[in-house]
Amino acid sequence: MPAFRQVGEKQLPQEVVFMAWSPKRDLIALANRAGEVLLHRLANFQRVWSLPPNENTGKEVTALAWRPDGKILAFGLTDTKRIILCDVEKPESLHSFSVDSSITYMHWMEVTEESSVLTSFYNAEDESNLLLPKLPALPKNYSTTAKIFSEEKSDEIMKLLGDVRLNALVLGGSSGFIEIYAYGMFKIATVTGVAGSCRGLCLSSDLKSLSVITEIQDSSDNEAEITYFQLDTSLLSSYLPEVTRMARKFTHISTLLQYIKLSLTCMCEAWEEILMQMDSRLTKFVQEKNTTTSVQDEFMQLLLWGKASLELQALLMNQLTVKGLKKLGQSIESSYSSIQKLIISHLQSGSEALLYHLSELKGMALWKQKYESLGLDASGIEEAITAVGSFILKANELLQVIDSSMKNFKAFFRWLYVAMLRMSEDHVLPELNKMTQKDITFVADFLTEHFNEAPELYNRKGKYFNVERVGQYLKDEDDDLVSPPNTEGNQWFNFLKNSTHLKESPLLFPYYPEKSLHFVKKQMEGVIDQCLQKPADVIGKSVHQAFCMSLYKTSQSEDSAPQLFKLPFLWNDKASNIHYVLFTILESSISKIYILRRHTDTSRSVSNGILAVEFGNFLNNSINENSDSRCYSCLDAHFYDDETVTVVLKESVEQEGKERILAQLPLSSVYTDEDQEGEFIWDSTKRLEEQSGEIPTRTVFLENQWRVLENMKAQYVAVNGIRKVSCVLSSNLRHVRVFEMDVEDDGEVEEEEEEEITQTAAGEPEELNQSADNQESVCGASAEELPDETEEHETNLEP
Repeated sequence: MPAFRQVGEKQLPQEVVFMAWSPKRDLIALANRAGEVLLHRLANFQRVWSLPPNENTGKEVTALAWRPDGKILAFGLTDTKRIILCDVEKPESLHSFSVDSSITYMHWMEVTEESSVLTSFYNAEDESNLLLPKLPALPKNYSTTAKIFSEEKSDEIMKLLGDVRLNALVLGGSSGFIEIYAYGMFKIATVTGVAGSCRGLCLSSDLKSLSVITEIQDSSDNEAEITYFQLDTSLLSSYLPEVTRMARKFTHISTLLQYIKLSLTCMCEAWEEILMQMDSRLTKFVQEKNTTTSVQDEFMQLLLWGKASLELQALLMNQLTVKGLKKLGQSIESSYSSIQKLIISHLQSGSEALLYHLSELKGMALWKQKYESLGLDASGIEEAITAVGSFILKANELLQVIDSSMKNFKAFFRWLYVAMLRMSEDHVLPELNKMTQKDITFVADFLTEHFNEAPELYNRKGKYFNVERVGQYLKDEDDDLVSPPNTEGNQWFNFLKNSTHLKESPLLFPYYPEKSLHFVKKQMEGVIDQCLQKPADVIGKSVHQAFCMSLYKTSQSEDSAPQLFKLPFLWNDKASNIHYVLFTILESSISKIYILRRHTDTSRSVSNGILAVEFGNFLNNSINENSDSRCYSCLDAHFYDDETVTVVLKESVEQEGKERILAQLPLSSVYTDEDQEGEFIWDSTKRLEEQSGEIPTRTVFLENQWRVLENMKAQYVAVNGIRKVSCVLSSNLRHVRVFEMDVEDDGEVEEEEEEEITQTAAGEPEELNQSADNQESVCGASAEELPDETEEHETNLEP
């Protein structure tokens, strides 16, 4: 019986450029050349969902990475230079951010270190949930972008924050670009000093070392030099509890900023264009009327004498109309009430939570012994707290404007409605006809303040009036407010003005009466980003090169077929914290695998540093005397786990009818004689390929851990040792096969299970987190039984 069990096969309509298995579930993420990200289930390679490209995110995916808990998928887009964090349950973006370079590689790791300090922090992390009220869910009838905080998805915020244990998303890009993002959301390190475009990277699980493979393009010829760097990141390791605390605060702050931004978006959507109707009608009235009487005087005459000019009557009765006035009044009341609720329940609660976390961060920064080395700056955080205070003040100002506007409009519309009914000689209800002297004074004050013609406003906004005062606060503009609040006669303002001591007091938040809420929010975001940027610079500067080795040169035109996985490939053995680097060098038509071992503790040397592996002939049906056919070339290789490498092989002299091979290479068969392995001495002045003849070589003959891939020109492989699965991709990038690696393929079992597969496919989909053992009962269909891509039914993740 052949090794490994085939559980799925598919011909895909688009070329696949990236594949990544989920670390926790039987799911594989694919990115194709059309810019689409797809999620497939192991069973029959069934599609779960697809996320099509769009202009807001981007259309050219260049990297994929799973969060270690398997709940979030990250992908990088080179055309927009954005990183998207996507929910595994549904194809929705939970969070996104921009970077300064095109991303070429991503690695998302989790810290495995344990300490009593960290454990106590993990237990105390929920303290803020006890002290702070829960953030109200955003109303789902507004922005689609507010989905992650909507009533039906109130737990999404916790999904975005993830586990308290520190995990880090490491990004590598062109021109030596390397950045580390704690929890995949906030930048904690900007690494400099690495040359070339990143081809692979791996951060050790103890945070002591970062290994990077780069491709340095030589402008003089068409060759690129592949170089291995080992960087010392011991500052992160030494201050792990502090880094975890700081990073957790950063992610809370980042999430709250997003919550405030979405709250403001909902407020903008609650404000309607119909509210501008009064301004535009009055402006048109000014432009068309022939009299010299001002609009204010026209309305005053109507208020005092109950008489209106013919032109005003035409404006009110023909353009505004009684029905239109009622609709406008209802719209203003509904819109203002919605905005008021959003400010009180969402904007203020989010801002107060932001103040809480920033104040805690300031307290951490004042503990200089612990946090000064990480670049946490108390003065910068103080500025951020002040900026949040200014934002809260501006939100309160908007509340006052809404409150006074609602009262004014209510009284004004009530009076105007009665006046218009009289003009049309309709019956006026007795309760509407009652108007006290106080009501008349109130309307007169409203007309005096709001109905003045302003020619300078016409030059700015194309209108003479600004009756509606709320919309100006929500506009995303840097201009000053058209009608700022009147502070004359305000006792507090006069007191501050005359007090020399209080004017510059750090206890008072600065107030910007001329600016909009959007402007103050953008200013707050800028100050917070600036204050949280310093740790990334300080930590990044502490990273230094511990080891550098030039591996080989590669021609840019050596392979016309598009590259999917580029060797070298990195692996971090979490148990012993050793970095492995896999790469191949072509020697006289035979491509050997080279395994480079480096300990993350750069002070220690590893004797068995590098080995070459070549494969002897292990196919019983193709043994012959030709020495060239007795070895196999490696096309792609990935670490399956810390003891096994999965490889795709082809015979060195490829002939018609020769099949490709999927095989498992146990490292125990390679590392046998450590004394002999230590004989190779690196010459740092030469590339490794120039010294390949001196590197100890092992020839392995695999016994039963291999399988011939019939009728498939296999080229690439993606593996997951935790779930014990692999996915093989053909050289045309459209044909995939999925295998379970720890069971043998039994044809009889397949026949017996055919009926069971049919029943499972017709029934409800399996649960997402079902184990590999459970999968055995629903897999095993042959290629002929699989539905075509066009006939494929997408399934939901929920059972």
